[in-house]
Amino acid sequence: MKPLSEYPCAATPRDAAKLSNSEQRELAKQIAEWNIDLNDGVAQLCRVYRVGNFIQAMAFANEISLIAEEGDHHPALLVEWGRIKVSWWSHSIGGLHLNDFVMAAKTDEIFKAL
Repeated sequence: MKPLSEYPCAATPRDAAKLSNSEQRELAKQIAEWNIDLNDGVAQLCRVYRVGNFIQAMAFANEISLIAEEGDHHPALLVEWGRIKVSWWSHSIGGLHLNDFVMAAKTDEIFKAL
């Protein structure tokens, strides 16, 4: 299996199936620093990244926005001084899909390049 970050991403169709718990656990091995959190009963991939200041946090958020638009798949971003929280989930299905894991891996790649 190729790395998740190499898979393409497109908007998750409304009729797509949510990943099972076992599928989530298997994919999570490739994005070890991410957590699967429940927010209002919806499973989301979440990670907090630490950066040096607010400008760096905003720059990182802007880089994430580029891949989000390219993949037509958009996260929740909380930008603060020295940190950014990123949450990926498929709004259309109210849970996790392969796209979310792909985008989490792509986000990790962006962070490594900062």
